Parts: sequence; structure tokens; C-alpha cells
Amino acid sequence: MKHTFILVILALASSCDYLSINDYIDNDLAIDTIFTQKRYIEAYMWGATTYLPDEGAIFSNPYTPGPMATDEAFCEFNSGEFQGMGFVLGERNETSLGSFDKWHTWYQVIRQCNTIFNRMDEVRDWTISERQRIVAYTRFIRAYAYYLLLMNYGPVVLLGDEVVENNENIAYYDRPRDLYDDCVEYICSEFEEASRDMPYSVASVVEFGQPTKGAALALTARLRLQHASNLYNGGNAARMYFGNWIRKTDGKHYIQQTYDRRRWAVAAAAAIRVINLKDDAGTNLYELHTVLKDNKTPPLSENTSDPDYLNLYPLGADGIDPYHSYADMFNGEAVASVNKEFIWARTSSSITNFTRYTFPNANGGYNGACVTQKIIDAYEMADGRSIDASSEEYPYSEAGFTTTAREMYNGYRLNAGVYNMYNNREARFYASIGFSECFWEMASTTDVAQKNLTITYYSDAPNGKELVSNSSYYPITGYVMRKYNHPNDAWAGEAARRIAKTYPIIRLAEIMLSYVEALNELGSEAFTVDVDGEQQTFSRDIEQIRKYYNQVRYRAGLPGLTDFDLGDYNIVLSKIKRERMIEFLFENRRYFDVRRWGDYELSESATVMGMNTASPKDAYYQRVVPGSSRISRRVVDRKMIFLPLPKTELKRLPAFDQNPGW
Repeated sequence: MKHTFILVILALASSCDYLSINDYIDNDLAIDTIFTQKRYIEAYMWGATTYLPDEGAIFSNPYTPGPMATDEAFCEFNSGEFQGMGFVLGERNETSLGSFDKWHTWYQVIRQCNTIFNRMDEVRDWTISERQRIVAYTRFIRAYAYYLLLMNYGPVVLLGDEVVENNENIAYYDRPRDLYDDCVEYICSEFEEASRDMPYSVASVVEFGQPTKGAALALTARLRLQHASNLYNGGNAARMYFGNWIRKTDGKHYIQQTYDRRRWAVAAAAAIRVINLKDDAGTNLYELHTVLKDNKTPPLSENTSDPDYLNLYPLGADGIDPYHSYADMFNGEAVASVNKEFIWARTSSSITNFTRYTFPNANGGYNGACVTQKIIDAYEMADGRSIDASSEEYPYSEAGFTTTAREMYNGYRLNAGVYNMYNNREARFYASIGFSECFWEMASTTDVAQKNLTITYYSDAPNGKELVSNSSYYPITGYVMRKYNHPNDAWAGEAARRIAKTYPIIRLAEIMLSYVEALNELGSEAFTVDVDGEQQTFSRDIEQIRKYYNQVRYRAGLPGLTDFDLGDYNIVLSKIKRERMIEFLFENRRYFDVRRWGDYELSESATVMGMNTASPKDAYYQRVVPGSSRISRRVVDRKMIFLPLPKTELKRLPAFDQNPGW
């Protein structure tokens, strides 16, 4: 009964947001009850998080456009469900936001948090430390709601601690959006303040998914990097995209139009603080996830230009298993609650359920969550060379097929008869991509006809265009996503089951690459910034760039930067961009990265390519534009940097400016 009582209170008290003035109701009695005991206020606080998304919902019914709205992915599934696809097809707009219509929802979170701040002094049965903990979590939850709004919609309206009154006239609610810089500073300061009283780690496995001190500081680092980037820091992209976007109430630019290199130092400081974060015992909180090598782990190449490559990890790539070090983080094999790479992660039913869209139709899957040829080509060879400059040891070829089956990586079977394009590739390729002639274990089912299958996507194959059970249940590019699939996962057959999946909201590899990017952008200048009361100076330190970039590469079994690379800013930047593209594939970073870099139009204008899935095997292996009208209908438009604000809000609030182009 107590649980039911609290849920009723939460439902009532959370029903209004400050912009939707027509829906306000009087909840004074319910609110008064909440603030009588600490357990009620804590339930009310965590209740606010029910309006936050399952962060893994980036494909089906997404809260953000996600990978389907990038050059990573493509599908023929219903765009009413895969709304990232609908976004790039021009189906989402200010009157039809679909599942992206979260402006009101996330302001409900903010209102609920502000209610706590305004009335928490009424609670009498808690200690000072209990109050500090609730204040910190509430501040984090509110900052995270603002963060989601900013990332998706751009500048927001900052309310501070104000609880907007009910039933006022329209002039009371009509306030302009804040400038982008002010939004970033406020959100980062709130995360910083929250982090002071947040725990270093959750108290038990039961609390896995709750934010920690590291989560607050890592989100700050992510936002600082974005704030320093071309699109938001007066670079060419800022002037091109936002030069005419001016707040009508005072004529100020929403996005800064003058470049400030010092922001990169601030971003570097925010990142290295997370990398070096220690618990009360002085132990590093975070480290890249690795699995030790065993006698089945293939040897490293001795044909690289990186003199440190053969050293033991983390000073080199030896001593670990690159395939499992990467794959096990996403497929459910590694225990997420103790994975020190996950700064913040949550169990995601959305990701677990999504795997069905990647599974062969022959095993009850929908077989059509596709990867583009651009991604396939971006993966390097096993010795770290690009496909355009492969070695004799690990050659790249678009002719012929493998002649023998072998264990390409520990536990990964590469069939005989696999097209040579897919042979000799880096470990992350096999951890993430399904291609024709790929071997699928599906080991949980006891039905021998439903497991250990070789899956082909030729038009006349069981999982190809002509024989699937639904016209959209085949991979039109010839590739499917496998990053979140475990070898035991199966969708059909007796005893078929799926391993629960965890979605990494933010992990250490991202912070390391962000630190490297920030240092690289500092050029010949040095800047001193305050980090928790300590003055620190940052410059383009090539040894720091080498150290942290190479750790990410070594974990993947690949060589790092050479002295020649490090001497050229453009080479390092190009490698960072490629590395982020591969390392964070299907983790919802690409959508935001190409925008902040100012690369959005260039990257998204490239035509989607794939294999010739309309043909049988004899003509299948050739690069073509897949036969889908969606490819020609994909929209690349500068207005799509941000989602539009709901048109209902613009009608209601005259001081509001819509995002440019909408």
C-alpha cells in the first residue's frame, strides 16, 4: 500500500511542466504528503527519473535520432518505429516529432527537482549527510534533463530553482531561450556541484545504473568537448550554420561567433580529471576493459611502424585478447556492474530487444538493421593498416574467397568461402559486423536446426531478399549489426534465450579520445585553467596524445600513433575521427560528433552503398547503391543540426525562437 501511495503521488505531482500552462492542476495535498518523510522525498526524487529515457533506445522508438540518422546505419523497417530513419527522410518536423517529442517530458523532470529544492526544508527526519546525498542526486537529475534538452534541441530556458506558478497569465510564462554558452556553463556547474556529494561507486549490484561522481564529471567532459568544437565555438561551421540565428528579444547570437581556443584547455582539464579520478583508497576508479590472452589468442603482427606495439598492455598491445576485450563489453559476457570502463551504464531492455532486428530470419530475427559500406571500409586490417595500404601479411582484396575455415580471433570462426573483403580485418570488425557467409552460433537453443548456422544474404538464400518472411526482413546493404549480440543469443528454437544487455552511456575510452582531441586542438598555445582549485597548464603535449590514443588502439590489438603522425595536427585529427567512428559504433556518438566537427553535410551527403543484395551469389559481391527509394530521399539539411521545438510551444510563447531552418 505504501508503494502504491507513493506512485499515485508521483503520477499526480509530475503531471505538469512549466510550458504547458493549460494542464496545471492543484496538487498541494499530494505534495504536502511527500515532504513529511525522507523516504517519501527520496521516492519522489527517483520517480523523476521515470521520465528520463532508457538510453539504449537509440534504434527502435528512439528518444533521439541516433545511429539510423547517421552514415552508420540504414533500414527498410517502418519509419514510424525506427524514427531516426524517419528523421533523415524528412518525416519528423515541428508538428510531428513522434518519439522525439520530449521537450515537455524533460521539463517535467526539472519541475519535479525544483519542487524538491523549494520544499526540502520541510523534511525533519533525515541527517545532514542524507540531505546532502538527496541534494546531489536531485541536482544531477535536473542537470541531466537539461543536458538531454541541450543536446537534442539546442539552447533551453534555464529556470534555476524556480517552480513556475500555476494559472498565471501568458506574460508570466513567456520568457526567451538562454544562449548556448550560458546553458553549457549552467549545466556543467550543476554537474560539478552534484559531484561533490555523489558516491564514487554504487553501494551494491542492486543499485547498478544509478549515477556516480564519475558520471557527473564525465558528462561535464563530454559537454566541454562539444562546447569547444567548431560548430559551437565560433569556427567556420558556427558562422555557416548559426551566423544569422539571433535572439529576437535582444539581438544576441545564440551560438558564439568568435573562436576561443582556451575552451579546448577547459575540455582537456575536464577529461583528464575523469581519467585520473581515484576513490578514497587512492585506487583509479576507471580503466579500459581488457581480457587476458590465452593460448587461443592469435599473435600480434611484427610488421608495424609502432616501436611499442609488442610491449605488454597498456604500454603495448601484447598480453590481452583484443577481440574479447572489446566484444564482451557489449554482448553481455562481461559483468557490467564491475566493468571499470563503464563510467555510467544501465541495463537496457531496448538494446536486448533490438538484437532481434539484426538476427537471421532463419532464427526468428528480422534481419534488416543494416550497416553501410562506408563503415565496412573504415575498419582497418589486423595490423592497423587501412584497406588502401594493406600489407602482404594481412592483404586486402575484393576478389576471391577464403579457402579454409579458421579461428580468426579467439572464439571467432571465420568460414571458408568468405569474400576476401572480410578477411584479415581488425578485431572490432568481427565483434560488430555481420556479413554474408558469417557464422552464427545461437548456442542457447537446443534445436540443432536453429544453431551453428552459416548465414548468407544472396537474393536466393534463405535470409536473402526473395525468401524472407517479410519484404523488409533482409539486410539491403548486405551487412547487419552484431555489436550487441552474444554467441548464446537466439530468437527461435527450443530454449532460445538472450543474454541481458547493458548500454554504456559513457565510458572511459570516450574520455581518453576526448582528452587527445582537446590537446591536439591547442596547437602551439598553452593555457592555464583552474581544476578543483588547482592551476593546471595544458598544451599540445604529444606524449600525452600518444599515451591515451594508443591505449585505446592497443586494447583493440592495433598499433598506435608514430612520431610522424604526432608531428602533424591534421593527421592526428583524421585518426581521432576515424577511431571514434569505429570505437563508438552504434553508441550514439556519431550523430553528435559529425555535427560538432562541422562535418555533418559532408559525411551525410555520401550515398549509402552496400553489396548487390538483389542478385544471387555470382553477382552479389560488388559495390552498388542498394535498391531502396529511401536512399535518394534521405535529407541533408542544415536545420537538422537540432530537432525542432514543438510548434505548440512557439504559438504559446511569443518570445521563443524556433531552431534555424524549421
